[in-house]
Amino acid sequence: MRHIISILLENEPGALSRVVGLFAQRGYNIETLTVAPTEDNTLSRLTMTTNGDDRKIEQITKQLNKLIEVVKLVDLSEGAHIERELMLIKVKAVGAQRAEIKRTADIFRGQVVDVSPSVYTIQLTGTTDKLEAFIEAIGPGCVLETVRSGVSGISRGEKILSL
Repeated sequence: MRHIISILLENEPGALSRVVGLFAQRGYNIETLTVAPTEDNTLSRLTMTTNGDDRKIEQITKQLNKLIEVVKLVDLSEGAHIERELMLIKVKAVGAQRAEIKRTADIFRGQVVDVSPSVYTIQLTGTTDKLEAFIEAIGPGCVLETVRSGVSGISRGEKILSL
């Protein structure tokens, strides 16, 4: 099962490498990883996605909580949450295909952010499933290049990750 783990981490050199190193040492895979400072400049918020059963995820969270730099941790997948990912995708767009790709981008609420005679660059935001569905809808043969930000997530309602 896919899990989204959000970590409040001290914003200092080496903190991220210790978290990533913990995963590498135990043979766990990080599928996506996003990190940025929070409203408190001394803290960063790290959001990662990984796959595993409940036992494996429990082991990961216990090990992460042992790291000195980890201030607080939550598995967003355990409750109601909002997740988003940004994708920039370059697609072949020639002839009649141009209008069809533009229509498909509009259906998925994407934006064409760059146009050349044979290529569209489209920006899309949404869940991972939505981005995958867009790629499937336009056909993988049209895709020239993709860049994805990785998942960012936050709990719904009153629940917050802070000190």
